[in-house]
Amino acid sequence: MNTYRFRASLFAAMLSCSVFASSLISAQSEPPAGWVTPFPAFRVIGPLYGVGMLALSVFLITSDEGHILINTGLADSTEVIRRNIESLGFRLEDVNILLTMQAHWDHTAAIAEIKQITDAEVWATAKDARVLEDGGFSDAHFGGRESFDPVEVDRILKQDEIITLGDLRITVHEHPGHTEGSSSYSFKVTEDGRTYDVAIANMGTVNPGKQLVVEPTYSGVAVDFATTYNRQKQMDVDVWVAAHASQYNMHEKYTPGQPYSPDTFVDPMGFIKAIERLETAYLEVIADELDQ
Repeated sequence: MNTYRFRASLFAAMLSCSVFASSLISAQSEPPAGWVTPFPAFRVIGPLYGVGMLALSVFLITSDEGHILINTGLADSTEVIRRNIESLGFRLEDVNILLTMQAHWDHTAAIAEIKQITDAEVWATAKDARVLEDGGFSDAHFGGRESFDPVEVDRILKQDEIITLGDLRITVHEHPGHTEGSSSYSFKVTEDGRTYDVAIANMGTVNPGKQLVVEPTYSGVAVDFATTYNRQKQMDVDVWVAAHASQYNMHEKYTPGQPYSPDTFVDPMGFIKAIERLETAYLEVIADELDQ
């Protein structure tokens, strides 16, 4: 069996059991191995590349006027991200915009350092901006302590806003629930005469311990999740990726070194099925709370 596929399957199983979300403190002291294991950079489609870890996603979107980096992983991820970007022929220092999908430490802990290195601007939704600026302290679920270095947010993003950089036109989607300000991004890519709808999707996972209707973790959280599922099911999606490799079955679709094809990550039905699985789990959490 291919070594990467074996390790990926192992980590996917761990993640599906919610190892990654069982406890903020325990995860920070000993994060899942897939979060710190380097993985070679790869091209998803067009200007979109994966530059993160084996199980934890970081995405680079390139343009002729600079680049966008989405997520940063753990605090010690910067040099891995740099090496991956350089292996593609780009430079970390040419990143102009830093985006997040969710203001949790496993996706944002290196953002302050990378901002300092690149002088890039941090753009985020209003509700995640607050969490980024206090280092996670105000996070409704995992807050009460600083879990990553605070970072100043330079611009607030809103639903349906268009991010422009060079020839890039990227649409912002507010998909709250996992965090109050969770966000996804979409754009179009044309290759070989075909246009693909591409989504970098923050999936609506309900972390263990999160309360939805009985003493909710934050007011309106259940409605937020429902809004996200509905919005995502209405999106036009051909190619999609997500914050964790296991969420979009990355390792089942791609093995390091395989030739590039724009069709590698085409999976519109997989996107809908993933949303439906999460929505079912969400409804089960609500039912369990009401049965107590």
